Amino acid sequence: MRIVLKECAWEPLGGELLVLTDPREVIRLRDQDGQVGALLTALDEGPGTVAGLRDRLAAAGVELDEDAVRAAIEGLDALGLVECESDLTLGDPALDARHASTLAFFGPYATLDRPRADFVNQLRRSHVLVAGVGATGSSLVQCLAGLGVGRLTLVDRGEVEPGDFAGQFLYRHADIGASKAERAAAWVRAYDPCAEVRPVDRWISGPDDLKDLLDDVDLVAGGLDGHPEAHLWVNEAAVRAGLPLVVGGATRSEITYCSVDPGRTPCVQCDENNHPAGAGGFAERARGRLTARTALIGPPALQIGSLIAYEALRYLTRFEEPRAAGALITLDPSNGMVQEHRPFTPDPGCPVCPR
Repeated sequence: MRIVLKECAWEPLGGELLVLTDPREVIRLRDQDGQVGALLTALDEGPGTVAGLRDRLAAAGVELDEDAVRAAIEGLDALGLVECESDLTLGDPALDARHASTLAFFGPYATLDRPRADFVNQLRRSHVLVAGVGATGSSLVQCLAGLGVGRLTLVDRGEVEPGDFAGQFLYRHADIGASKAERAAAWVRAYDPCAEVRPVDRWISGPDDLKDLLDDVDLVAGGLDGHPEAHLWVNEAAVRAGLPLVVGGATRSEITYCSVDPGRTPCVQCDENNHPAGAGGFAERARGRLTARTALIGPPALQIGSLIAYEALRYLTRFEEPRAAGALITLDPSNGMVQEHRPFTPDPGCPVCPR
C-alpha cells in the first residue's frame, strides 16, 4: 500500500506540532522529538510505502523501524490525515471526470480502510425511491442525480402545469399536460445516461401502494401531497420495509424536514401520535381549512430538496451520522434560516415501528 498525505499545513510550536486541515480547526500533536513533523515531511515528498517512508526518515536522520512507522501512520489515519494512493480515483478517466467534485468532497472523510472512491461507488450502487416529483421532489431528483445515485424510482401521479414553473425546474413549457414522473425520468436520463431510472405514474392512496416498489431500494425520500395523511403512508411503507426515510416540505413561512432510521429512531407516526392534529389551538385547527396549494417559489423549493438530499447522502454513505434522525428540523426564512431541532418522542404503542 502506498500512502498519501492529504492536503494540510503544519508547523512546530514548542513541543507541539500544529496541523491545519480545515480553516476552522487546528490539530495539536505532541512532538517533542520532531518525529511527527519529520514523517509529515517525508509523506509530503510523495506517496510511499511503510518501508519507503522509513528510508526517507532515515535519510533525514530519524531512525525508526517499520513497526514504529506503521504505528505512526495509523495515528495519522485516525486523525484523517492520510489515505491510500490506489483509491483516490474510480479507475476510469471518464468516471473520474464525472465524479471529480464528489471524490474531492469525500476526501476529508476517507481513511486507509475506507477510501474516497468507496463512498462514490456506494452512491453509484444505491437505489432511492423518490415519493413525489413536484415542489419538493423536483429539486431533490436533481440533487440525487448530481450526487451520482445509480438508480432512481420516481413516483408521482401529477401532470405538469403552468403553475409549477415557479419552483419546479425539471420541467419545460412543452411538458405541460405530461406525466411528471415520465418527464422527470427523461430529465435524469438526459442529465446522466449512466443512471437507471424508473418512472411510476401512480396515485398513492395508502402504504400498500408503495409496497411492490421497494424491492432493492436503499432509501425512501421526498414528500407526497394530495392527501393530509400521505406522509404517514410513506412513513409506514418505508418503516415496515426497514428502509431509512427522509421527507420534508416548505411553505411561505417555514421549511421542515425529518428522517427515520427504522428500529433505531421514533418514526413519523410516533410524532403524530404524540402531537395529534388539532391539538395545538386555533392556528393548528384552522390549518386544515386553508388551501393546500403553497406559494412555493424556487429558493425554498431548492433549499428543501437539497436538505433532504444531503440527509439522504448521510444514510447512503454514512460519511457522517444523520442529523435529522428521529427529529423534526425547522428553518424559518424570516430569521436567517436558523434551525430548530425537535426530537420525536417514541410511542411504545406505535403500530408502525418494529417491536
